[in-house]
Amino acid sequence: MIFHVSIPADDPQRVAEVIAEIWGGEAFRFPPWPGAWVAIAGDENGTTCEVYPRSQTMAPGEGEDDPVWPKLDESPSKYVAFHFATSTDKSEDEIVAIAKREGWRTVSCPRGEFFDVIEVWVENRLHVEVLTHAMQDDYRKNVNMEMWRWTQKDAA
Repeated sequence: MIFHVSIPADDPQRVAEVIAEIWGGEAFRFPPWPGAWVAIAGDENGTTCEVYPRSQTMAPGEGEDDPVWPKLDESPSKYVAFHFATSTDKSEDEIVAIAKREGWRTVSCPRGEFFDVIEVWVENRLHVEVLTHAMQDDYRKNVNMEMWRWTQKDAA
């Protein structure tokens, strides 16, 4: 179970507000991190998405017991090798309308024969997969350890 994720954004407040809207939750300032916002789903798991300014990367503390801290990146990459899939109670049309309103690329597409997703490209640079109820049902039915075992057959 992943309880929360963090993502970079050019406009952390706006991105947190849209993610909260997709979830039916709320967005708040995130005081521990300069300029950050957080989207809270309001579900029983405390599902959260922290949204940091794209120019601030996470760096490990310098001392043995020092926690993570924001490290400025003068020229952050536009794209990242990171994404997450999330659920929504909204319909596909509602998700597409939200993304369209924001001017974000949206593509409805299959992931093989296993499940479908709505690709929402947050700020047209960060990939988020949104799954409606029907998509979530297919995901739960088809994505499991047995489904992934085929990847081990050629490795032996």
